[in-house]
Amino acid sequence: MRRYLAKYLPDQETIRRNAYLRPFQSSLLHPRLWHLNRHSAAGAVAAGLFCGLIPGPLQMIGAALAALICRVNLPLALLVTLYTNPLTIVPLYLLAYQLGRLLSGDGAGFIAPPEFSVTAFVGWTEAMQAWMLLVAKPLALGLLALACGLAVSGYLLTRAVWRLYLIRAWRRRRRRPQGLA
Repeated sequence: MRRYLAKYLPDQETIRRNAYLRPFQSSLLHPRLWHLNRHSAAGAVAAGLFCGLIPGPLQMIGAALAALICRVNLPLALLVTLYTNPLTIVPLYLLAYQLGRLLSGDGAGFIAPPEFSVTAFVGWTEAMQAWMLLVAKPLALGLLALACGLAVSGYLLTRAVWRLYLIRAWRRRRRRPQGLA
């Protein structure tokens, strides 16, 4: 499994060659950030899943910081954030909003944003600000709950899959005929 993942992940040499990352080489080249085992992989998956719900382009920065702090596999943490993309972000945010409503006890259904109006632009911007404040609390709560749930699930699932892979590999090795030494 390690060799399979290593084919698709960048290596330390990529960091060494990147001029923008040179000031951070002492932190970014720590061996635990590049070592791939069940512990670092599970932590990286959890960090990537958690940070994948951060809005905008800050997902990778968040995943990199989480990997640095937790000393888990950096490339895998960055790769996992890509589960959020233009096709998945809207359903994930709607799910987070509904989850936030459920957790906060907010009984009102989804509130549609105000219709855009060029003629009443100032009124529309005020209505849009009021709408954003109205959905902000359940959305923030839901994003945090969903991110935590995805991180814990990803961590446990990665550990379980890695363990199953190891058990199968041990069994295959045991079944192999022993060669002459």
